[in-house]
Formats: sequence, structure tokens, C-alpha cells
Amino acid sequence: MSMIRDLRAVVRPSRPSLRKDGGAYDTTRDPGTPSAVVDCAVYRDGARVDTGKPLTPHEAMRLVRRDGGFVWIGLHEPTEAEFSGIASEFGLHPLAVEDAVQAHQRPKLERYDDSLFTVFKTIHYVEHDQLTANSEVVETGEVMCFTGRDFFITVRHGGQGSLRALRHRLQDDPELLARGPSAVLHAIADHVVDGYVAVADAVQDDIDEVETEVFTPGRKGGVSRGVDSARIYQLKREVLEFKRAVSPLLRPMQLLSERPMRLIDPDIQKYFRDVADHLARVQEQVIGFDELLNSILQANLAQASVAQNEDMRKITAWAAIIAVPTMVTGVYGMNFDNMPELHLKYGYPLVLTFTVTVCLSIHRILKRNGWL
Repeated sequence: MSMIRDLRAVVRPSRPSLRKDGGAYDTTRDPGTPSAVVDCAVYRDGARVDTGKPLTPHEAMRLVRRDGGFVWIGLHEPTEAEFSGIASEFGLHPLAVEDAVQAHQRPKLERYDDSLFTVFKTIHYVEHDQLTANSEVVETGEVMCFTGRDFFITVRHGGQGSLRALRHRLQDDPELLARGPSAVLHAIADHVVDGYVAVADAVQDDIDEVETEVFTPGRKGGVSRGVDSARIYQLKREVLEFKRAVSPLLRPMQLLSERPMRLIDPDIQKYFRDVADHLARVQEQVIGFDELLNSILQANLAQASVAQNEDMRKITAWAAIIAVPTMVTGVYGMNFDNMPELHLKYGYPLVLTFTVTVCLSIHRILKRNGWL
């Protein structure tokens, strides 16, 4: 199998899984409390080293220093106390450690003396039967990666974006995994960006649905009254959150694909171009979503304004028709003694006939001119 097929095979999106207990590194935690360490393993020559028991990060690093290979540690929402021991063991920069613990970081790539710190925003599409003003369309999480010469550490925040299935697929491809931590970094980057592609397709369906509703003619060919503007605003907010995850990541991917780095295998580096290309296409989609939603919102507001004008015109037309009998009855309801035609034998039916005739004439004229 060629390298490019290997790289693409291991990063297909996987379903999220629950955190499992791993070897506890922070021994001060109460017994029975799940550790932040999801998995800790040593890889040598592309294969996972079987030690027969769960490893702590300290034990794993001791094996690597003695026999070679690299250690891959996965953590989920570690506390400062849980992460401090690992940070000290691997010599992680304090600023990167602070970002990894606190989370809520924008996607970025930072280079330190002996490591790379990369932040990815994971995006998960929230299934819904119908888009409402309160629908959550996308859900975000974070994956932070520390890449060193002989270690790779992932810190995950949020309920989505599990890397367990990705780890298993990498373990099934020893040739790729033998290239070290940079191969794992590429696999995670490609996995995250492939998730963006899937979410972009799903969001496109939601936008198409709203667009169809906005531009569907009203009953009997009348003016469309659009849809609830709050639904469009909600979708626009979700697209903006999507954009915040995608746009800042493009520059880090370009750096990884273009600038030589001693911690990135040269054979792996060129495949970051594929990730950057996919990411650029998703960014163009998301920008297009934002612009399209602006146009849809403006069209919806314009249609609502046209519909209101249509209603006001009809109200005005009926008011003009009703004004005729109102005027006639108002004149003859003043109860003066000397008023003409008060004592005519056929005065009542003549007035009714005159009033109905005038009202019908006005109705015909207004309808012919599109007011009714």
C-alpha cells in the first residue's frame, strides 16, 4: 500500500466513544475516580509494545529512553494537578501547558525548543428533525497536541472528537506508525479536517432548506411571507462558530506543509499539503455560507416588508369601500327636521341601491388595479 493510501485510510471520521479508565498518573486522586489519562502506550518500529499492564507516563517514557520508539499519551480534560506531572516529565513549555489545561483556545501552531504545540477545533454536526430558532447545529470541542522527538501527547476537551478509533487504525498500519509522532499529528489533522468536510455538507442541506422556504411562492401565487428570521439568525450564528474553527487553522497547516521542521518527518510533511488543500476548500464553503445567509436574510426581510405593504394596501382598499356606506348613513343619521328625501316612498331602497352600486364599482376598480 502506498503512503498516501495509508494516510487517508487511517483518518476516516469515527464515531465518538466514551472515555475509558487508563493508568492513573496523578496518584493523589481518590480511588475509583476516573483518571484523565485515556490511553498511554509505547510504539516501537510501528507496533505497540505489549507490557502486560497499563503504563503510567513515567513508566512509558522510561521504556522509550531505554529501548527507543515513542510514547503516545491521550488525556481528556485533565486538571492542572493531573497535567503538571506529565508536563514536568516531558519538559513541556508552561505557556502551552496553561493553554492545554484551560482550553477555549483558537486553532494555532506554536513552536518551542523541543516540541510543537498544535490546537485543533473539532466540529460535530448535531442531528435535528427541524431547524428552529433554538436549534444547535454544530457542537465544538478541542484537541491539543504536543509533538516531540520521542513523544506525542493529545489533550481533548469536550464530549466529541474521540481519537480511540483513529489510534486503533494507526496501530493496524505499522509502516505508517513507524514514522513517529509526526505521522500521528498528520493523522489527527486529516481526521479533524475530514470532520469539517462532513459538517459542511450537512450545514449546506440546512441552508438549502431555509433558502427553499424563503423563495417558495405563497398560496395561490401570492407574495411569500418568508420564514422566521430567528431561524436564519440561529443558523448564521452556528456558521460563524464553524468559521472560527476553520479559518485560523489554515495558516498552521500551510506552515506544516511548507516550512521545514526538525520534528516533522520530510516524507510526512508533504502530505500536510493535502490537509491544507481540503481545509482551504472548507473555508471557502463556510465563507460562502455566511454570504449566502446574509442574502437569504435580506431577501426574507424584504419579503416580509412586501407582504406587510400588501396587507396595508388591502386594508386601505376595503376602508375606501366601507367609507361610502359610512358617509351615507352618517349624513342621514343626523336627525335634522328639514332634510331632503326623508319622506320619499322609495327613498330607503334607492339609497341602498346607490350605496351598493358605488361600493361594487369601487371594488371592481381596485381589483383591476391589483389592490384586492
